[in-house]
Amino acid sequence: MNKLITLDEFIIQGQKDSPGATGELSGLLRDIGVAAKIVNRDLSKAGLVENILGNTGDTNVQGEEVKKLDEFANTILIQCLKTSGECCGIASEEEDTFVSFHEERQCANAKYIVLFDPLDGSSNIDCIAPVGTIFSIYKRLSPIGGPCTAEDFLQPGHRQVAAGYVIYGSSTMLVYTTGNGVNGFTLDIAIGEFCLSHPDIQTPAAGKTYSLNQGNYYDFSEGVQQYIDYCQSTEGKKAYSLRYIGSMVADFHRNLLKGGIFIYPAGKKTPNGKLRLMYECNPMAFLQEQAGGQASTGSQRVLDVQPTELHQRVPVFIGSDAMVNDVLGYL
Repeated sequence: MNKLITLDEFIIQGQKDSPGATGELSGLLRDIGVAAKIVNRDLSKAGLVENILGNTGDTNVQGEEVKKLDEFANTILIQCLKTSGECCGIASEEEDTFVSFHEERQCANAKYIVLFDPLDGSSNIDCIAPVGTIFSIYKRLSPIGGPCTAEDFLQPGHRQVAAGYVIYGSSTMLVYTTGNGVNGFTLDIAIGEFCLSHPDIQTPAAGKTYSLNQGNYYDFSEGVQQYIDYCQSTEGKKAYSLRYIGSMVADFHRNLLKGGIFIYPAGKKTPNGKLRLMYECNPMAFLQEQAGGQASTGSQRVLDVQPTELHQRVPVFIGSDAMVNDVLGYL
């Protein structure tokens, strides 16, 4: 029987194999894993415990209704990252602006900032469909010891030092990269540990699945419409399968493992796209490229976009290399 390798063991081994590594990033990744376990615990109670499902009655900075579990996941991540001592500040899709931890004594010398979407696809919660957490880690640019600044957070995606997601579904899985490949860890409920289940993930160069909200067909550009028509066409090939869950994490995860493309283009109603660059597109683009795929806005590499605001939106075409090249040809 193969020896189980836990997330902690894998992170520690990676630290040993990296000369000059001091452990701060390793500690931060472990703390995110702890937060994911807590979120998973409460998600598994949805429908059984009062005051978990439904809306809070508030709207976030995006103008979206806040689910109770959105708020819970956001609070848990902030608490875990604040107490870790390795993070000097966070930015969340659920917060209006970034939050600095400089007044927390344990964070005085922290070198990293973290951006996250605490619960992606939260509209799926009430019907028990897959949801996820997405995170992105950068080294701070501001002086250590002082408050973090907007400059720390508005860095292009190619400066990420780590990124990943947790998918809460039929099982719970954490997938991350530190720029040296992509690895996946499945939560073993019996021992309460994430264990290496998908080492060195490589996405197929091509796939037969496309993921997008096809109900918006007539809102999309002519090029996107032509690509959708191509996917449905059987001329010279088998038509591609449409798979769309409404959670980027869930759609991305399937395509990462099996091959495919996830599309959320600009439209007449959303001329700048809908998904957030800092909380969704950058971390997923980092993972996709590390797994051998590609991520584009339709006009440039996602990781090269210079952000100008925390909640900036961009179009995204992400997945198997050949499929992204195909859609770019139509654009």
